[in-house]
Amino acid sequence: MSTTAGGESVGSRAAEAVPPRRIIVLRHGQTTFNAAGIWQGRLDAPLSDLGRRQAQDAAAALTAYGIDVIYTSDLSRALDTARALGAAVGIDPVCDARLREIDVGEWAGMTTTEVTEQFPDEQAAITAGDDLRRGRTGESVAHVATRVDAFIEDVVSTLPPGATMAVVSHGVTGRALAAQLVGMQQGVAWHCLGGLFNCHWAQLVEHRSGWRIERWNADR
Repeated sequence: MSTTAGGESVGSRAAEAVPPRRIIVLRHGQTTFNAAGIWQGRLDAPLSDLGRRQAQDAAAALTAYGIDVIYTSDLSRALDTARALGAAVGIDPVCDARLREIDVGEWAGMTTTEVTEQFPDEQAAITAGDDLRRGRTGESVAHVATRVDAFIEDVVSTLPPGATMAVVSHGVTGRALAAQLVGMQQGVAWHCLGGLFNCHWAQLVEHRSGWRIERWNADR
């Protein structure tokens, strides 16, 4: 391997010159269920009027990121958010069911107050750090991590150097995806990373040592 006059290897400089890959993990806009405090999971609640405005504002802000490809959950709240982004950057979103929100089982359609009152033991266990199936018949965060890990292996791994991918997903799934990319334990992410707000995003950048979260809950 050749070196420069200062002793730096040419191969090292070439490696550093390769532009990094970036992932933008965007949560969907507000839904009618979000506004009413209702658990959604796999229920396909539509964007509210505010949610549609949020999607347009996020799309305008994200045009500065040079997005090359968009993947999205196929639930309408994410897909409609992704379509707003796609229209702004001239890209058709690709749906992937592995990006759906955590299945909350029997809690779907219930208000937060109802879940807390009817399932106090389960709620207390989750708050204490136990990763239970949500709503008895739903998923745990570990289940979500398994499917987003498969998405990373199949899709993120094919992203070419210098490219930026937008992933439009949901609160729990978006956080699980970010944690899997950077190698953070899901329990640590659950307690240490605040949930993504509607139409806020995380920016992850790949360095020589792996992926890093460089921004969290950004909106511009």
